[in-house]
Amino acid sequence: MENTNLPLKNFLLSLGLSEKEASVYLALLNLGKGTVSEIARQAEMNRTTGYDILSRLVNYGLVSVSGKEPKQEFVAESPDKVVNFLESKKRETEKQILEAKTFLPQLKSIHNVGSRPKIRFYEGKEGLKQVYEDTLTSHEAIRAYATVDDMHAGLPDYFPKYYQRRAKKGIHIRAIIPKTPTGIDRSKQDRAEARETALIPPDKYYFSPEINIYDNKIMIASWREKLGIIIESSEIADAMKKIYELAWAEAKRLDLVGKKSKKK
Repeated sequence: MENTNLPLKNFLLSLGLSEKEASVYLALLNLGKGTVSEIARQAEMNRTTGYDILSRLVNYGLVSVSGKEPKQEFVAESPDKVVNFLESKKRETEKQILEAKTFLPQLKSIHNVGSRPKIRFYEGKEGLKQVYEDTLTSHEAIRAYATVDDMHAGLPDYFPKYYQRRAKKGIHIRAIIPKTPTGIDRSKQDRAEARETALIPPDKYYFSPEINIYDNKIMIASWREKLGIIIESSEIADAMKKIYELAWAEAKRLDLVGKKSKKK
């Protein structure tokens, strides 16, 4: 029987069944139905191993069981169920692929590539949320270039709670923001949201991506491309912080000029 069933066994092995699972399934197909002892004997293995394998085949939907020990019998389902088994495996594989794509950025983030800067990419709205969630790990005040209009348009239901959570964690932020109506409204919440704002002329300094600099990281959120990037490098972060301090000084000057002009 083994030689006769060899092509069928190889076929079952190619579907993902183990050697013993294939042997037990073929034995049961030949018998039609039987007890554990009868099937194990037909498959040339001991009863305990046969019972374990039959239980797995029941879970696969290839075998059904009726009655209770010691009169319990196993029945081979129609070979059509092999297609159902494959479809089930396909759905499980598709689910695993989706999960892999979700966790891939995190796996890449811990991938040890020596002393080179680590760069992580996140796509879509969920990806943008992930880069903002990373800023909540900051151990220092965040330095930010931010256009509130684009942020709120991109993730309208996310930011109000994000601001609250950041403030609750005690993470302060300094933000250079174009002086749009939305930017002005947001600056009025500076105290409650642990933020210091410098408003700059939007006609000259409007920009879309937000850039956050914190710890040894630079986070970039591109609203037009729906792309989030985190660069992890102490050297690059240090340089960006120094550049930011120059920009902050000028932004505060422009903010003060704007306030004086408004008073006049």
